Amino acid sequence: MNFTELESKTLDELRGIAKDSEIIGYNHMKKQDLVLRLMRAHAEKRGLGLRGGVLEIVDDSMGFLRGGNLMPSHDDIYVSQSQLRRFSLRTGDMVIGQVRAPKDSEKYHGLIRVESVNGLDPRGSQAPPAL
Repeated sequence: MNFTELESKTLDELRGIAKDSEIIGYNHMKKQDLVLRLMRAHAEKRGLGLRGGVLEIVDDSMGFLRGGNLMPSHDDIYVSQSQLRRFSLRTGDMVIGQVRAPKDSEKYHGLIRVESVNGLDPRGSQAPPAL
């Protein structure tokens, strides 16, 4: 189950999936909220979390997803250089993805799988031209 598959479904189909997944209050959710809740439930089944933030690229070699105030904090999510390249990510992109907890020697949560970039499927879109 990925972002593109869920986005292509009708609201009634999503509600059927939500009912099967035992999501509370699914009848009152908007389509976008329901898609995100289903993605979160799927990630939680695998022991992961679904989080997002605004990307800041540091030293052209790694990035961090920043929270609401866009300032560095211990809640930032590390984004590897390979993901930056694979999805043509740039500073300012809004990224949502599956996140794992930091390992023993790590300081930050790690982005495992990119689910959405600026509200779009990351695999099917090309980066807009730099201005």
